[in-house]
Amino acid sequence: MNRDRLHFLLLNIGHFLDHLFMLTFATVAALALYREWGISYAELLAYATPGFFAFGVFSLPAGWLADKWSRDGMMCVFFIGIGITAIATGFAQTPLQIGAGLFIIGVFAAIYHPVGLAIVTTKWRNTGMRIATNGVWGNLGVACAALITGYMIDNGGWRMAFILPGIFSIGMGLAYMALRWKSVHAERNAANAATREVEVKASSSYRALLIRVSAIIFLTTAVSSVIFQATTFALPKIFDERLQGLAAQLIHWTDRMAVAGQGDMATMIGSLAFIVFAVASIAQLVVGSMLDRFGPRVVFMVVAAIQLIFFSAMPGLTDGIAFAVALGFMLGAFGQIPINDYMIGKTASGAYRARIYGVRYVVSFSVLAVSLPFIAFVYQNWGFDTLFRILAGAAVVILVAVTILPRRLPTPETAPVAAE
Repeated sequence: MNRDRLHFLLLNIGHFLDHLFMLTFATVAALALYREWGISYAELLAYATPGFFAFGVFSLPAGWLADKWSRDGMMCVFFIGIGITAIATGFAQTPLQIGAGLFIIGVFAAIYHPVGLAIVTTKWRNTGMRIATNGVWGNLGVACAALITGYMIDNGGWRMAFILPGIFSIGMGLAYMALRWKSVHAERNAANAATREVEVKASSSYRALLIRVSAIIFLTTAVSSVIFQATTFALPKIFDERLQGLAAQLIHWTDRMAVAGQGDMATMIGSLAFIVFAVASIAQLVVGSMLDRFGPRVVFMVVAAIQLIFFSAMPGLTDGIAFAVALGFMLGAFGQIPINDYMIGKTASGAYRARIYGVRYVVSFSVLAVSLPFIAFVYQNWGFDTLFRILAGAAVVILVAVTILPRRLPTPETAPVAAE
């Protein structure tokens, strides 16, 4: 494997770990801690909320530091910092301690999206497929958070779900440092030169189009984040409530087939969530290919329509049918992820790209944090059926907003110069 491919692989592993660490607690809370610590699932969600706020708020300073100092240097900080913090979180003894650990994990996790995506969209061509491939790795992190944590709960304890990936992340950070450390100073000089370039004065019509596209990007980012958080964070709990019959049948079948390690409910629920997340992540590859061919407007409308259909169908369903419909709405939820990143990559100036991604993820992850108490409130008062109806309404908002996207995105290269 050449250095270029290894670099892309390490960036993809970083995206995997980023989402793995942020969602490990979702399965821990749903399947273990509410029993071990005697705290309700809704109450436990409060301790994850500050971590998701940090995940969003610290994206902007992370992007600023990356543009001013070094994107590769910030990636080394990400890998090693989040690994050390995850190990420490695995030793938490109280809800307050685990909440503090999750907050610091969120601070380091905030580095990845503005920095990693800025590297991906700046360094390589075929932007749609690169973002999609990177997104699949992130979604596999979401999926493996449920799978690994479920397995650890049954076989080693929930603490290992933080400690072992933490050790792995530190190792990946050292590998990234060995591969890219020489580029840090060269990259800093190039970034400083880029920011000194003369800016093009665009025409008023171009600026108006750019403002329109930016408004749609940030609106759909906010609404999409509610959908993403509700589906990824709550899915283990949804399956724990609705797929007990299916899980019991599968446990019985695997026991008869003498498959070791599949006889426990937490492992089976985690496995079912992993299957849905892993299969749904393929949607990003399809979407990435379509973005490069057709542009974001049509693709976004199709993805929003898929979400609307399957969220509307989910209330009241259980077991096999619920599993199939959950796969459908996760295809839509994961399929939407590359679209806004693609639009930013096309419209943003390269010298400021990490900062603009930082703003995008401040919006996205701040909404993720706000969504947690919202999900807890809806679940505690009305249950998941009401949540699905709310998410169907969110899909309608996205569908309407996307209809006013232009067919061709404004880009720095095509900006018309205003007359002096």
